[in-house]
Amino acid sequence: MWTKSTSDWREHRIAAYNAGITLFYAMQNGTAPPAGMEITPLPDADQVHATNGSFRQISGAPDAPRITIVPILPDTANQITGAPVTLAILSPSLTYSLADLPRRNGQTGAETLGAITRKLATFCSDPFVVARMGDADWVEIVGNTVWGCDVAPPDLRILAALLVVVATGILLTVVLNLHSSFLSFADQLRNRRRVGGPTRYEPYGPQELQEIITAVNSYLEIEREQLASRAAVLSGVSHDLGTPATRLRLRAALIQDGNLRRKFETDIDSMTGIIESVLTYTNVEMGAEEPRNLSLTSLLEAIVANYQDVGRPVTLRKGNDVIVRGGKSIFMSRQGYGVMSNDRDIVVVGRPVSLERAITNLIENALKYGRSATISLEADAQSATVIIDDEGSQSSATEIEDMLAPFQRGENTKTIDGHGLGLTIVATIAKLHGGKLSFEDTPAGVSARLDIQRS
Repeated sequence: MWTKSTSDWREHRIAAYNAGITLFYAMQNGTAPPAGMEITPLPDADQVHATNGSFRQISGAPDAPRITIVPILPDTANQITGAPVTLAILSPSLTYSLADLPRRNGQTGAETLGAITRKLATFCSDPFVVARMGDADWVEIVGNTVWGCDVAPPDLRILAALLVVVATGILLTVVLNLHSSFLSFADQLRNRRRVGGPTRYEPYGPQELQEIITAVNSYLEIEREQLASRAAVLSGVSHDLGTPATRLRLRAALIQDGNLRRKFETDIDSMTGIIESVLTYTNVEMGAEEPRNLSLTSLLEAIVANYQDVGRPVTLRKGNDVIVRGGKSIFMSRQGYGVMSNDRDIVVVGRPVSLERAITNLIENALKYGRSATISLEADAQSATVIIDDEGSQSSATEIEDMLAPFQRGENTKTIDGHGLGLTIVATIAKLHGGKLSFEDTPAGVSARLDIQRS
């Protein structure tokens, strides 16, 4: 469209240029004017007005016109002296600029007049044109068939540019929507376990994204089947071991040697405890519990109260207030600050049974390896952190973090009951809630930090 319009206008301007050259020789030699153009002498009264420069007084001139006077010097090429031409262009809306007219040595008057008619054809204003060759009479030049608005080709370049802008906007929208679709699915997949996402996703968006979603659905199905099979096997093993374990307990009770009887009973308890721990870990991995809104403050208060009821040294400490930095403003040269009190009720989206198990495991570890456990809660708009500080623990934060892998136990835990899955279960629950489990050394012992996302 742009090329066709440009080509049509180029041909239109070339035709106007050629008509101007023919018009010059028609005025000079009295030959026929270009096709479609007329040269008409002005009446006597208008001759006087034109000679005096009162072009607005000429009959047929537009009301309140803008006047452009174009002097064309006589030809001097080949020692032939021609007559000058004076051109007066009366336009209802335009004053034509002469600065961009071509000028060169040896340029003829015909070429100059051709350049003027080409300029008239460039603008759509239907001018009123009078001219005079030397001292001859003034004539009116009617050339609307050459430079008039009706004969100008349609200029589709603006429409073409508009269509390009619209097409670019559509393309950018499609690209951004495509980008947004991939990011949206990635976010859903990233938070699937934390927020209890669907077991499968409906394919949507472009073909590439649909293929990815289909592949993800296949992977999730295989993963669920593997976890379900693992849990079924472990559950079956636990059930099948129940009967022989009971028989062993009954037979161990018949052993007269008390020391030997206690060793048998300890081995039986260890065996059943390992199976139950593995089952718990597998159930946590499967994320079977649905997340919901819960008060983390109330959950901690209930857990601490249960320990205090049986005389365990577990206390709940008030958390520190959170300093919140305000947003920037064009009316202030610095950012403001606010205080978020930790006395308020902290609500999170989580799995209450899993969170209770994780917090209880951390408290039990603090009591096993230290003398007491102090619980506190810190929260901001994005996350909440449950902090369990022990007192008197001989392990460092680095040593405890090395025991996050399954069945890993420290050197100082040989005489303490456990199976090496407690911290692994807590770390899995933390990841299930979009957070993590970490440890820090404190002057009194070690501090465990369970971070979870609030929404």
